[in-house]
Amino acid sequence: MFRLPLPALLCGFIAMPAHAGEPPLTTVTVTAKKPSVSKELDKTVHRVSGMARAENGTAQDVLQSLPGITVAADGAIAVQGNRQVTVLVDGKPTAGMSGEERAAALQTMSGAAIASVEVITNPSAAQHADGGAIVNIVLKRNRKAGAHAQLRGGAADHGLWNLGATADASGGNVSVHGEVARRHDGTLKTRGSRVDWTYPASGGTGHTRQASEVFVRRIVETAALGLDYDVSASDSIGLAARHQARRSRPRLDTLNVVGTGGRENVYHRISEGPNEQSDDSVSVTASHAGDGTALKAVLQHSETVGLIDKSFSDVFADARATAYSRGATRSTRRLDQATLDWSRGPWGSGIDIQHETQTLDNYQAAVDHATGIETPDPATTNGYAVATTLSAGYVTRQVTHGKWEALLGARLEHMALRVHPLQGPVHRAQWQAVDPSLHVKHAATTNADVTLSYRRSLQRPDPRDLNPFTTYVDAQNLSRGNPTLGPQRVAAWEIGTDVHVAHLTGRVGAFHRTSRDMVADVRSIEGGVIVTGKRNGGLARSAGVTGSLDWEPNTALSLGIDGGVYRVVLLTPDLEGPVRQSGVAGYLNLRAAWRGKVDDVSLDAHALSAGMTPLVRYGATSNVNVTWKRRLTPTLSLTVNASDLFDGSRRTYRTTTSTFRQQGFEHFVARRLQVGFVQRFK
Repeated sequence: MFRLPLPALLCGFIAMPAHAGEPPLTTVTVTAKKPSVSKELDKTVHRVSGMARAENGTAQDVLQSLPGITVAADGAIAVQGNRQVTVLVDGKPTAGMSGEERAAALQTMSGAAIASVEVITNPSAAQHADGGAIVNIVLKRNRKAGAHAQLRGGAADHGLWNLGATADASGGNVSVHGEVARRHDGTLKTRGSRVDWTYPASGGTGHTRQASEVFVRRIVETAALGLDYDVSASDSIGLAARHQARRSRPRLDTLNVVGTGGRENVYHRISEGPNEQSDDSVSVTASHAGDGTALKAVLQHSETVGLIDKSFSDVFADARATAYSRGATRSTRRLDQATLDWSRGPWGSGIDIQHETQTLDNYQAAVDHATGIETPDPATTNGYAVATTLSAGYVTRQVTHGKWEALLGARLEHMALRVHPLQGPVHRAQWQAVDPSLHVKHAATTNADVTLSYRRSLQRPDPRDLNPFTTYVDAQNLSRGNPTLGPQRVAAWEIGTDVHVAHLTGRVGAFHRTSRDMVADVRSIEGGVIVTGKRNGGLARSAGVTGSLDWEPNTALSLGIDGGVYRVVLLTPDLEGPVRQSGVAGYLNLRAAWRGKVDDVSLDAHALSAGMTPLVRYGATSNVNVTWKRRLTPTLSLTVNASDLFDGSRRTYRTTTSTFRQQGFEHFVARRLQVGFVQRFK
């Protein structure tokens, strides 16, 4: 809330009748700019609609620019070092923002469609946290009277381009908004690794080396439509639908060297796709607000359908006959959700029901090149379905006493799981838990607050990890799931202080997180190929400090820095017993922005230290991005984005287990120069 001085308020009044001979008074409207960041009891809200990088960037670009969030070039997200992150859209989960598909969804969602981003490091009981932090992407809903439209486009190196249009119209009690877009994007990926392995039974040894380079070019088409209708002053209904289709046909040439028994086989494995995916979602919202009561009901359906063609040909260096294989993985994820949220005064409660079904069909067969006859591989040709039903109810209570404010909550969750293989018995399991949450704020002074939060929750296993069969990944890797996996149990504490003095805003905090029954990879060597399985039994602890400082000396300039240092301890099961890992990791983000009359310039720089996951240690990465926006006319602007200026996205890794050692690198080349425009119509 903003307080204006009395003279400014007086200038805003409608003129009173003037005395004879006196000039009439004029009406002056006083407006105040909303702060770009607002801190609430259980979340931080970043308003990004005016961000220059969002104009022709993606959702990944927007998230990467925000404090406390690190986004790797491959789309992996961490919030203050926490890699378990749930991404919501308008407060609800969608099939496209789950699992391995999330990275592609963020890399192809328009940043210009985002109004704000809510970062929730320790969610309250009102939200299904799935054991981690929450990033909620809030899309734009322009309710201004009249009709508006926007045309945007851009071109980048490697022949990439995008073109899109949004429009909205509001009149009376009806508002309509829509979007259409087409994007040709892509990423150069290079990889290399070496594995040295030992057979536990015989003691035999061997090694494999692998190297590849591929430019994945995607064609992305998006369409969205929304309708809001005000039934009365206190009741409204909303309808939203969204469709996105992605397709690519990458030519992947992987060099493989397999050595065993003093002999090496050298061959190229060549595959050309195609890969396809579509995301669809539709939701209906009804809300009521009045007499101190708020009620909101949401029904939502989302679906992701994908095809990854794994057909390949092997060309051997010693001129032996080429081997051919045909294979594909088809996957479907459907998520249906019904929520009802009610609040009156300090009380809040709600019901959340989610039903998710994921099916996967894997096919792999050797092909006789002369006859075309396919012989399916029984080890990697299979199919299964995983159905998970989450039923939850919560209650919250906000308490205010003097300078103290608290949000208390409890959430009752019941999970029912069914794994249906095409062949074999159905596996069923269920879990339930009552998870408390606590958020406390104390106004220590007029310029400083102290906050404390606690949350306990369950993290359900990823449906892909429940695959009871073996799945082909690439020439060097197979994956094997475990249908008996159970949820991880996560608890997190946070304490911090926020200080605002003049043009400075700062925060210092500390956290402690524990994850029990952690799902860990179990790796072994079978026939010179890595087989990665899953099991419960791991333990993860992390504790550290975080801090941020923002300075806005005037309306044109803003500077910011945030970072964190934390210690991680992992206990991971292995064939010869638990393996203990420990280490210190951290991150650092820098931000600078200057806004002139016709030019905006912004810079964000990121550094992520070396770190670890169970049995894996990975190297450091960095990223520096610069954006320049120039307003050519009141309605036309030009934007130039330079991403990853110093090409710091190459990441090394090293894995050590009782049966093999692997070291290598992955490089998702994020260096890109893009020139774009935005034309607004009113």
